[in-house]
Amino acid sequence: MRRADRLFEIIQFMRRQDLVRARDLSSALEVSERTIYRDIQDLVTSGVPIEGEAGVGYVLKAGFDLPPLMFREQEIEALVLGARIVQSWADPELATAATDVIAKVEAVIPERLRDYMANTALLAPSHHYMEPISFDMADLRRALRNHLNVHFHYRNAIAEASERTVRPLCLAYFGPVWLLSAWCELRDDFRTFRLDRIEEFVVQIDRFRAEPGKTLHDFLKRDQTWTRGYGATAPNA
Repeated sequence: MRRADRLFEIIQFMRRQDLVRARDLSSALEVSERTIYRDIQDLVTSGVPIEGEAGVGYVLKAGFDLPPLMFREQEIEALVLGARIVQSWADPELATAATDVIAKVEAVIPERLRDYMANTALLAPSHHYMEPISFDMADLRRALRNHLNVHFHYRNAIAEASERTVRPLCLAYFGPVWLLSAWCELRDDFRTFRLDRIEEFVVQIDRFRAEPGKTLHDFLKRDQTWTRGYGATAPNA
């Protein structure tokens, strides 16, 4: 979590509870109590009216609120539609995150914009067909985020089976399938895989380092279809 996000979360915790202990914040935000003490001191220095002390707890004075965020109507529509698409098409963890984003924005925008946001008539229906995926996409996103190799069994379009270890580079949705583009150790080249054809998916503990010729930038430079919207010209797995 970025420090700015953590500071925001600390204020949100204090808005929801009368007394907040550093120990509870430390556990919820997965940082040390020392970090929490430092963050609270920084908040106080910046003008946030927090009272309390280490070992006892902290209270946010009544009446404090974050400065309102201002959005144009089109920006709210983009935000809401994007979140609803994620809620409808992504894995449960990311869908929950999208819901949380909307709730956080609603908490800090003026009431007029809040009403507009709640009534935005742009929908992403949940009744749709998507090729089933046998593993949790949240694990793959974690691997992408942390630069972790992944290992799996794969069956291509003509049912040929293979076993792969790859460096995941990016995910893209091309209804009704999700696609993973990666550097494949077996082919010693970039390859694109359909997630619905992956089985026995495992995130490995070893990290990979960016190497010239094997990065996302290199992949996008070679395959312009990904920058224009995915087409059918990606290399076969």
